[in-house]
Amino acid sequence: MARGAQPSASILLFYLGLVLLFFTSGSTIRFAEGQKTWCVAKPSADDKALTSNLNYACSQVNCGVIQPGGPCYNPDNLVSHAAVAMNLYYAAHGRNSWNCYFQNSALIVQSDPSYGSCTYY
Repeated sequence: MARGAQPSASILLFYLGLVLLFFTSGSTIRFAEGQKTWCVAKPSADDKALTSNLNYACSQVNCGVIQPGGPCYNPDNLVSHAAVAMNLYYAAHGRNSWNCYFQNSALIVQSDPSYGSCTYY
């Protein structure tokens, strides 16, 4: 991952929207039965937490999609890679709220965060 790489404005706006959703709905979001959800990194999470989340998630699931040449490699930054890895872990372990806690550095969202050729499952 390139040091000093800056996330794109659209990704920052997306994460800002997630934060607003989190704070305006209270800390607990209840989802309709059968509603698909995704787990993403909180924009406020620090690099140490995101690195830990990335390493843990990728020790449990295949993170090949965020490797160079993978469909989710770009943007090549820690927030993006951690979000993809955290969601892979969340999806592989049943999409339970406790599978998206990551020491309170993640959010469960109802909007599909997929972009371009990067599909969040």
